Amino acid sequence: MPNIKELEDLTTQVRRDILRMVHKVNSGHPGGSLGCAEFFVSLYKEIMDRNDHFDMDGKGEDLFFLSNGHISPVYYSVLARSGYFSVDELNTFRLLDSRLQGHPTTHEGLPGIRIASGSLGQGMSVAIGAAQAKKLNNDNHLVYSLHGDGELQEGQNWEAIMYASAKKVDNLISTIDLNGQQIDGSTDDVLPMGSIKGKFEAFGWTVVDIEEGNNIEAVLKGMAEAKSLAGKGKPICVLLKTVMGNGIDFMMHTHAWHGKAPNDEQLAIGLAQNAETLGDY
Repeated sequence: MPNIKELEDLTTQVRRDILRMVHKVNSGHPGGSLGCAEFFVSLYKEIMDRNDHFDMDGKGEDLFFLSNGHISPVYYSVLARSGYFSVDELNTFRLLDSRLQGHPTTHEGLPGIRIASGSLGQGMSVAIGAAQAKKLNNDNHLVYSLHGDGELQEGQNWEAIMYASAKKVDNLISTIDLNGQQIDGSTDDVLPMGSIKGKFEAFGWTVVDIEEGNNIEAVLKGMAEAKSLAGKGKPICVLLKTVMGNGIDFMMHTHAWHGKAPNDEQLAIGLAQNAETLGDY
């Protein structure tokens, strides 16, 4: 059984990491990162079957691809605290010559990163290709991906979504972060998409709803359900309802913190709301 308290403590520490990383360089994307902290912690600590040694091929293990690469702070924090590289390296976020660039890249050889991401709409295609490669290699492991709801306003996603269903890519679990916000405002104000669930179902996917995407137990339960649906002829979409800026009261429920760093006073407030649990880097 998962130790929920340990996972919650790690999530709190990850939020501290995110705030401190973005604050130090006065640059980055804290809002979406904070909203997805529970998801990343659950994925890397409980959901995925991972090898101890990282290699780019990823044979014999589950794979994860981050499509909305601007939320790299939460990705880097969880990778470091899952043993892929030293936690102290988080101190180099977005610095010149750092392996921890603002959007993940591969040429620096950072363990855990298999694709460069940040050009929105492309991660779905990559994940589908990796999932098909798993099938060709008789590898029964799964492929996971994460996408923003605002990202779905871009067309390449829908070509890929249609393809995945047509080719019965049923070892793919793609999660959509439904926080209702994007860089220019609410997703409904910028470009309403109607029912995302209805769209995925119409495109032939199986859809799992996680109504409390910032609740560890709810995320674990929903992702377990998604895993149980793999191998049944359809790709799986998880609709993860989160709050942008979760855990920092003045950052929540607004697009203002999509790509804005906290100042010294704001950092202090945010850290005070998230007590140090596992030790700051």
